Amino acid sequence: MSKRSGAASIVALLALAIASFHSSVYGQSADLVLCDRIAADPADPDKPADVKGTPEIAQSDIATAIKFCKVASASSRRALYELGRAYAANRQLPEAMSAWRKAADKGSTSAMVELGVMIGTGTGVAKDPAAARKLFERAAEAGNPRGVTNLAALTGGAPSDPVKARALLSKAAETDSAEAQYQLGLMTADGVGGAKDDVAARALFEKAAAQNHPGALERMGAFAQSGRGGPQDSSAAKAYYEKAAALGNEDAKAALKRAECPYVIKDKNGKYVTSLCF
Repeated sequence: MSKRSGAASIVALLALAIASFHSSVYGQSADLVLCDRIAADPADPDKPADVKGTPEIAQSDIATAIKFCKVASASSRRALYELGRAYAANRQLPEAMSAWRKAADKGSTSAMVELGVMIGTGTGVAKDPAAARKLFERAAEAGNPRGVTNLAALTGGAPSDPVKARALLSKAAETDSAEAQYQLGLMTADGVGGAKDDVAARALFEKAAAQNHPGALERMGAFAQSGRGGPQDSSAAKAYYEKAAALGNEDAKAALKRAECPYVIKDKNGKYVTSLCF
């Protein structure tokens, strides 16, 4: 073999290696795109803004999600978390916990929350409220609003440290998290963990409502109906209630029903008899 042909062979081999490398990289990216498309969590802070996500992975998509998320998880903590979601949807709890542990170790706050829920409720593992609390605290400290609200759930529905919880929610709300804005709005409206401020609460609910958060839409309906924290606007209130009701919010449905039947008939003892509708 001549030197010239030997050099040409080396160049050809290098070209093939580079092409193989690029193919691997782009293949991995495609796996992640497909994993996101069918298994992303709408509330995951790691989720790209242009990915809508799905509250529950469709039964028909589970096998596909496991396939693509498993490949993508080799280089993505988000895919590891989504792989755990796919396993959980398939009732493969040990596999889900394993994926979430790995994702949590890499810093996924959503994985921390899911692990905390499983450990705190004893689902597929021995119940350990103390370990669950630590996971929720890690997630909350990193700005995940579900970490804050789940900490409250461990203490019977009220944060053990309302001031700290409000500060954590404030941090999370700055990332445009609808859930954090909603939860912070509730605390601000009730004066929990800080000053009561209806105007600030309404502004928070409005931001979350703009992202179609059902609870925030319902609260905006209530605030607009009563003129709390801003102008009264019955038409806007009805529109907010209708959007919230369409998303399944029961309080909004009840509010719309009350608007249809505003006149209450009571007996001589003041007990409710019926409502008059129009």
